[in-house]
Amino acid sequence: MTDQPYAYSLAHAERGWSWSVYDEDGETVATGLDLSQSDAQAAVEDTIRRAASEMRP
Repeated sequence: MTDQPYAYSLAHAERGWSWSVYDEDGETVATGLDLSQSDAQAAVEDTIRRAASEMRP
């Protein structure tokens, strides 16, 4: 996906799939909840791409 300094968690929850994206300091960049695992994974990847683009000069 990317070699940017981000980590993420993806977990099945009562209402779907919850996800969080963290920066290299462990701070939460974004969180969300999606109905399907594939939608949650796509949201994580989009979030990381956006955060990485914001870091670029």
